[in-house]
Amino acid sequence: MRMRRYLTVAVMALMAITNPAMADQGHPHDEALVYGEPGDPSKPARIILVAMRETGSGIAFVPNQIKIRAGEQVKFVIRNNGELDHELVFADLASNLKHGMEMAKNPDMEHDDPNAARIEPKKVGEITWKFTNAGKFDFSCLLLGHREAGMFGTIIVQ
Repeated sequence: MRMRRYLTVAVMALMAITNPAMADQGHPHDEALVYGEPGDPSKPARIILVAMRETGSGIAFVPNQIKIRAGEQVKFVIRNNGELDHELVFADLASNLKHGMEMAKNPDMEHDDPNAARIEPKKVGEITWKFTNAGKFDFSCLLLGHREAGMFGTIIVQ
């Protein structure tokens, strides 16, 4: 009986330790998001090309400001023209800053979120999204040090 209790406590302690690492890491999945919802690839979408690149003065998205109409579905075609892995994650600014802090703690974090894409050098990725609400939203590369080096932009939904 004592051994069984010990094993139960040990398993519960192990779950408490590993669960945060396996948890959502601040990635939204099912809740309503202020910046919209995953798009439907079978429906028409405006295509917006975004390039990722390293420059002599930092790293950047081109363009770093995008204007979208509320209710519009957009397909981002994202090309990594650089020599490093980059990602594009869009959310409200507070969520991206919080997510960036989580990624600093866990630099190998991988995304499977519909509002994010990690892209290897010289590769192309896509995100289809429907912006349902007006507002200013952030897009950033949240890999360690990238946002701080200038890799962020603004999505203005009107």
